[in-house]
Order: sequence, then C-alpha cells, then structure tokens
Amino acid sequence: MPTSPPPAPDQALVPVRVLLPGGQEVVARLWARRQLPGGWRYHIGIPVYKNGPGDTVEAAEYRVWVRAPDHVRPVPGVSYDQVPTEYLPKPSVVDQVLGPRRPSGWVLAKAGGRGPGRGGAVHAVDCEEAPARAQVLTLDRALDGAQQPGVRLCSLCGAAAELDPFSRASTTPWTTDTSRAQPVALCGSCLSPG
Repeated sequence: MPTSPPPAPDQALVPVRVLLPGGQEVVARLWARRQLPGGWRYHIGIPVYKNGPGDTVEAAEYRVWVRAPDHVRPVPGVSYDQVPTEYLPKPSVVDQVLGPRRPSGWVLAKAGGRGPGRGGAVHAVDCEEAPARAQVLTLDRALDGAQQPGVRLCSLCGAAAELDPFSRASTTPWTTDTSRAQPVALCGSCLSPG
C-alpha cells in the first residue's frame, strides 16, 4: 500500500471532530488515514483520563480506527495534507482493461435421487443458483461432472458458455486427460514443418 511519510516526532498532529455514540462530539487528534476497499479509516486519539498511582488521575489518549465520514468530520480551516496517509495500490493495467473478474471455479448442484442419471447442474461459484458452501471444482472436475448423464451447464451464470467449448475439445488429442482422447486424422499440410 503506498503511504505518505510518518509524522516527525516534533510534528503537531492535526485536530479532527469525532462523533461519539449518543450524538456527542469531541475534538481528537488525527494520527493517520488509511484507504480500504470499503472506504476510509482514520486513526484517532481521543483525550481521556486514566487512573495513575495512588489516587492520581492523569491525562491519556485512547486510540482507535474509525470510519470516515461516519465518525469524523474536518475542523474548519485545518489542513490535512501532512497526515500520514495509506492509499490503495493502483490497479494493474490488466485489471484496468479487464475490470472486475468473477471468482474462478465451478460447483455441481446435484438433483435429488441416487445412482447414475440423477442429473444436476454445473454453475459458476458466484451463480445465484449455485448451492451454498459447495465444493469448488477445478476445470477438469467440472468437465467430468458435466459429462455425467442428466447434468446440464447453467446458462444463467455463463457456465454453459465457458465450459461447453472445453467439453467439446475434450475429445481432441491435446487434452490433459488421455482417457478421453480419440484419434484425429491430420492432413499432410498439418504435418509438414514451417
């Protein structure tokens, strides 16, 4: 995570207004800011008292991470440029081009009954029709499941579009599972080099 430099020991920390439960508002110190996928968190120090030795009471500070802007507000006229700040890493060029990607893997939703031909469906792991907490299958396991009698590939989540080309290709000699390989006739130009 990219960060700004930490504050110098003699650097004055900046004030921030903190909204407490029950509607109270206090001024606290802002120690750091952190950007997270779900929003910003601010590391604040709220002034409090603590019991000291004997019957003494001492000034202290309670530090906690809070959500911004839910729990904090800026103090008018205060600059927050010097607050140590951690930013989310910038997305890679691949992530920028492709955008968000779905989780990998598939699950098999079995239909009721016993024995061969009982049916079911292969879904992407994030399909709304996929069973909760089902075992995530690799490509080969999903293709094996899809070849069982009565099992279909879900078209709602795209498992059909994603897996169907692989299931058709599984009969070619370059598949990793040679038990399903079938001989293919090649023309002479395919066999000649260059």
